[in-house]
Amino acid sequence: MGISLNQIKSGAALQIDGSIFIVTDSQHVKPGKGGAFAKVKLKNVRTQQTLDRTIKPADKVEEVLLEDRKLQNLYQSGDDYHFMDNTTFEEVVVTKDILGDAERFLQENLEVDGKFFNDELLKIELPIFIFAEVTHTEPGFKGDTSKAGTKPAEIDTGATIQVPLFVDIGDKIKVDTRTGVYVERVKE
Repeated sequence: MGISLNQIKSGAALQIDGSIFIVTDSQHVKPGKGGAFAKVKLKNVRTQQTLDRTIKPADKVEEVLLEDRKLQNLYQSGDDYHFMDNTTFEEVVVTKDILGDAERFLQENLEVDGKFFNDELLKIELPIFIFAEVTHTEPGFKGDTSKAGTKPAEIDTGATIQVPLFVDIGDKIKVDTRTGVYVERVKE
C-alpha cells in the first residue's frame, strides 16, 4: 500500500526499488515555492547500508509492515545460528549475513527481537544492554579510577571492548550492544 509524505516517520519500514529500508530520521520540508517533500535517512534492513533520500509525493514508496517476534539463541553450528521462536517454539536458522555485527554480543539463551516480512527473517536486534563477564584482560593497578584510561578486555561472547583500568578478569560488566561500549561494572 502506498504511503503519503506526512506518514513517513522515524521507525517506519518502506519498500523502495525492491529493497526494504527502516527510516532512521525524517524531515518534512515545505518550501515557499514548489511542492512539499521529505528528506529521509534510510537504513537497508539486509545490508545495513545507510543512504539519504529526498521523497516527493510523486515517488512510489510502499509501507511495509514488519512483524516482531521474540527469538531465543540456542546454539551455533558452523556459520549458522539456531534460534527458537518463543511464540511458536519452532527453530529458526539464521546466517551470519543476517546477524551482521550483532554476532559479537550474542550470548547463549539471549532473547532477541526478530524482524520478519512475509515469514522471512530480515534482521536480528539485540537488547540495548547485555551483562557479560570479562574473560581476559591485563591486570589493573591499585588506585586506578574510571578517569585514568582504558584497556582492551575480552568478554564471554568473544568480543573485545575497551574497559576502565580497574576492571579485572571475572568482573561482570554492562555493555551497550549498539556501540560496543562499556557502561558500568555490575554486582551480582
